[in-house]
Amino acid sequence: MENASKALIIAGAILLSILIITLGILIFQQAQDTINSVDMSDAEKTAFNNKFLPYEGENVRGSQVNALAQAVLTNNQSAKDNGESATKGVAVSGAITIAADGSTTTFTRVPSGTMYKVTFTYKDSMVNSIAISAKTGS
Repeated sequence: MENASKALIIAGAILLSILIITLGILIFQQAQDTINSVDMSDAEKTAFNNKFLPYEGENVRGSQVNALAQAVLTNNQSAKDNGESATKGVAVSGAITIAADGSTTTFTRVPSGTMYKVTFTYKDSMVNSIAISAKTGS
């Protein structure tokens, strides 16, 4: 009789442990959903934009344009891997073409000695697209 009561106590403890673990997992999932649905803070937007801002301007060298294109490819691949292509993908047009959805994996490098004009378009305070055009007379 004593063994049977101990077995019931152990079984109850196991069921209670399973219940506590299940509740913990449910609470964690709800917290994750809340965190993922929150918009980016101003600091996060600034950090995102700072990856590209050094390349903006009227007289940007071809080597800098190539570095910018590589940074965009890295950003877009990361956004694609995280399912954030719609909000964090950056499109490039002009001398170099890169799709924002992460489908572009390579680009044709531009000549290093040529000067370019690089302009950004913003959406929700974040770099959304980049236009690259060769400077005339350079």
